[in-house]
Parts: sequence; C-alpha cells; structure tokens
Amino acid sequence: EAFALGLGMAKKLDADLVLATDPDADRLGVYVKDSKSGEYIPLTGNMSGSLLCEYVLSQKAAKNAIPEDGEVVKSIVTTNLVDAVADYYHCKLVECLTGFKWIGKQILKEEQTGKGHYMFGLEESYGCLIGTYARDKDAISATAALCEAAAYYKQKGMTLWDAMIAMYEKYGYYKDAVKAIGLSGIEGLAKIQSIMETLRNNTPTEVGGYKVTSARDYKLDTIKNMATGEVKPTGLPSSNVLYYDLEDGAWICVRPSGTEPKIKFYFGVKGTSLKDAEEKENALGAALMAMVDKMM
Repeated sequence: EAFALGLGMAKKLDADLVLATDPDADRLGVYVKDSKSGEYIPLTGNMSGSLLCEYVLSQKAAKNAIPEDGEVVKSIVTTNLVDAVADYYHCKLVECLTGFKWIGKQILKEEQTGKGHYMFGLEESYGCLIGTYARDKDAISATAALCEAAAYYKQKGMTLWDAMIAMYEKYGYYKDAVKAIGLSGIEGLAKIQSIMETLRNNTPTEVGGYKVTSARDYKLDTIKNMATGEVKPTGLPSSNVLYYDLEDGAWICVRPSGTEPKIKFYFGVKGTSLKDAEEKENALGAALMAMVDKMM
C-alpha cells in the first residue's frame, strides 16, 4: 500500500528506482526495475542491505580503504549473503542479537577498545547504517547511497536488478524468509514458551532434508557441533533464541517477537539460480511449518 502511488508514478516516468521510508526514516523499502521484463521488483531488507554492503565495500576496496581489521556487522537473523560479501573483501563478519542497538554497541566497543573498524552494518528488517555518525539504522544515508549505486551501475549499462543478479552469480543465490505465528493471550504466551522449550530440549537432527550441523542456544550460551558433540559459547548476551546451521548454506532461527504476541521463524537457503533458490526456500519453509504444527 505504501508503494502504490510511487509505483504508479514510476511507470508513467519509466523510473529505474522507487524508494520509500517509514515515518521515522530508519527503514528503507525498495523497488527496482528489471529492464528485460519492465516489471518493478521489490527488494527485501536482506537484498537491499546486501546490495549496499557490496557497493560500499567495492568502492572502498577500489581506493584501498579497507583496513586489516575491517568489520561488517549483522544481526543473527540476517542473510548469509552478507557473510560471503564480507569474506570476499577480507572483512571480519560480526554477528549480534536482533535489534540495531546491538550493532550500535559493536561500534562503541570498537571505539573503546581500539580493535576493529566498522565498515557496514545491517539487519534483515530493512535497516542499515553507513558510517558511524549514528547508532541506529538510517534510511536517509541508505537512500543516498542506493541512488549513488544506481547511478554507478547505470554508467556501466546495468540496473540495480542487474547488479543484484551479478551479486547472486558471484556469491550464490541466497534466499531468506520469515514466517510468524500469532499466539495471543496467556495461553498463547504459554504455547510460545512450550514450542521454544520443545525445540531447546529436542534439537532436530534434520529439517526438510537438510542435516543440522550445529545448534546455537543463545539463552544457554551454547553452540553444539552435532557431529562431534563439542560445545562452545556463543559469546553474545543471553536471549531466548535458537539457531540451527544446516547443510548447503541453509539455516533456521526461532525467536519470540519482542514487540508482538508472535513466535517468528527465520530461515534461508542457497540455490544455483533464482528458481532453484525459490523452490528450496518454499520446501524448507513448508517442512519447518509442518514440524511446528506437530508442537501446536
């Protein structure tokens, strides 16, 4: 609904890009034009954030301006595509809990300890921060940077959608999604806790044909290697969140919403094409929901 008027105008003007922020301008929503089909394609927060991360780091790398201790910071429910981007540009990938304040705290930690240089930070819920002048996601600088990126790629004869596809070809077709189940009232709260405890006490060995390779419990501060049984700490503050690393770059994360009576299921896959990634995402999502249905 927020994009309806903008998309209408974009089609009349044959615009390359349609941007919208929320009222307090910390989240950025994006539609980009596919020059081949003429359609406007929505970018998820994971997609636009990854695109900006690639652009920012590529421009810094061209000027040899990425320090040896450069860091890219993301929340634990954000796409693994960013991990691949950070690795390519020789930056350390730092994970933190959900909520941009934790990314802000990582910037502060770097400043206080003198270890690590913040290069880029993002979370899947349409938020990122370029630079260290703020400690929260900022859609204003993201808008400026995305427009700059669009102009840069246009000079190369590419749209932002072309740039997105080029990223997928470079790193793999990562696709991520989130499903939420609303459970209101005292009974709903109890059910949410019941689902969390069932998963906590009975770690799944596979989901949707993917073997679980490691299980993280951020409440108990443990990461368990499923093959060896080795356990190490997460290193993050205690939080009622469970995370499963799966084979082939897939993953699942489960957490109660911090603002609504919901339990959220985040998951991601890595495919060989857009179609393959979409099919894998749908299959994993269906398998995950079938597993949860048995707990309801």
